[in-house]
Parts: sequence; C-alpha cells; structure tokens
Amino acid sequence: MKIIGLPALVGTYDNYIWVLYQDAKAWVVDPGESQQVIDFLKQHNLALQGILVTHHHFDHVDGIPALKQAYPNATVFGGKKTNNACIQIHLSDGDEVELVNGFTLNVLETPGHTPDHISYYNEHALFCADALFTAGCGRLLGGTIEEFSQSLIKLRNLPEHTPFYCAHEYTKDNVNFAIQVEPNNSDLQQRLASLTIHYPAIKTQPLGTLKQEKQTNPFLRFDLPDIKTQLLKRGANDNIASLFKTLRAWKDQYDQQS
Repeated sequence: MKIIGLPALVGTYDNYIWVLYQDAKAWVVDPGESQQVIDFLKQHNLALQGILVTHHHFDHVDGIPALKQAYPNATVFGGKKTNNACIQIHLSDGDEVELVNGFTLNVLETPGHTPDHISYYNEHALFCADALFTAGCGRLLGGTIEEFSQSLIKLRNLPEHTPFYCAHEYTKDNVNFAIQVEPNNSDLQQRLASLTIHYPAIKTQPLGTLKQEKQTNPFLRFDLPDIKTQLLKRGANDNIASLFKTLRAWKDQYDQQS
C-alpha cells in the first residue's frame, strides 16, 4: 500500500488529505477538498473505493460530495457519532475496515478534539487526524478534558514503530512550543535543530513514527516527571486530566501570543 499526502486548504488550515492506493484502487482519509484528489486519481488511473472520515469538521469532509459525484461507488466510512449524511457505514471502537487483503485498519475511538473523533490504525499506519499532531495535539472543540487525555494515552500505548499520519502541518509551531515545555530534552533539541518543512509539497513519507512523538511530543509526555513538575507549578492537580488540561491551556496561551 502506497500512502501520500495531498495539501489542502493551504494558508488557512494547512491540511493533509491522505490517499492510500494499491493495484489501481484508492482510499482517501478526510478530504476537506476534492479537486486535487480527483486530479491525483485520474493522473494515476486510480478508482476510488472508499472515504475514511475521522470527525465532522468541514476541513475534513467538505470534499466528500464532489468525490461521491465523481466516484459514486465509493463507500464513505465514519464514526457512529459523526453527523454527516454522506456516511454510509458507521464505525465504533474495535471495528475493522478492510481495504485490500492484508491491509485492514482498526478503528479507535479517540474523542477529545471533538466528541465524535475516531482514528484508523494498523502496524503500517496511524491516521489520527486532529487527535495527535506532530509535536502537538488538537484543541478542545466539543470534547472533554477527560476524554482527550485518555485518547492520548490510548495512542501513546500503540507500538513505537507505527508510522504516523495526522491531518495538519503544524510541526514548526508545535516544536517551538514543546522546547519551552521541555528545554532539556535532547531528542527534542535534535528534532528542532534538524526540522525542515516542505509543505505544501506532496508528502510521500510518513510525518514520523510514534517513537519520535513519544520522545518529543509534550502531549504524550504530560504525566512524565520533567513536564509534570512544571505543570504542578502551574496549578495542575496530580491526575491525568488536570495535567493535560494545564498543558493544553499553556499551549492555547502560547498560540494567542505567537
């Protein structure tokens, strides 16, 4: 299975639309736009088989109607809590979506960014949209602190070698914040020093691995000693939800100032 990222909503939300393809068949994750997807499919003589939706936000779904018009036989998958009339098959935690023989994606419910957020995972790929970003995570836009913190722990518990595909290119800003949170993290220092962003070029490789995120992403490290100490000083209580809430508020404040 080949996986590429098509840039979308460039300059506003800086999305990636992930296209998976093999043997003239293709699947698309979170198409916030459609034309670049249709162009890519035609250029590579691919027939769209399915559309995988992670949550209801417009920058993840607005391309679906045009894709369905161009490829009416494509099946739209999405979470059971996602209110979108285009979804034909609703998914819950533990469900599976078989793309081809030997490549099946497992459904993980990962609420927090929104109440309906799901992710798709196997040993070859994690499509986690706005639950987890490169060196960051999404904002709370309808979900709860408790949900989001547990979703991040769930993603952290996946195998380290897992290739990682999120829905936005926010790496530079996230790494710049992360180094403020954990300035003595040598892995993070190295990530910052070597950081090169080519967006909006088409992405032909994963954004990284979960190992790198576990080493450098404060939102997967908020309950570890170095960061936890700082969060307690900022008023957090010694529990997962409060630690995450304090870190997320710190990031929100940073975003407003930058």
